[in-house]
Amino acid sequence: MSNNTIRTKIKQARLRNWEVAEKVGISDSRFSVWLRTPLNDERKERVLKAIDELTKELHV
Repeated sequence: MSNNTIRTKIKQARLRNWEVAEKVGISDSRFSVWLRTPLNDERKERVLKAIDELTKELHV
């Protein structure tokens, strides 16, 4: 999964990058840096988990 796909998932979930960054436990600026280069598997899992959790929280 590319970073563009992750960006698309964030937009489709109507989330903001800062919300995902906060859930992951990093700053908004650090998250921006992460998205500039391909994410390693560990970071990708953390980001996808955060997106899923935030999406569930919004729909409760």
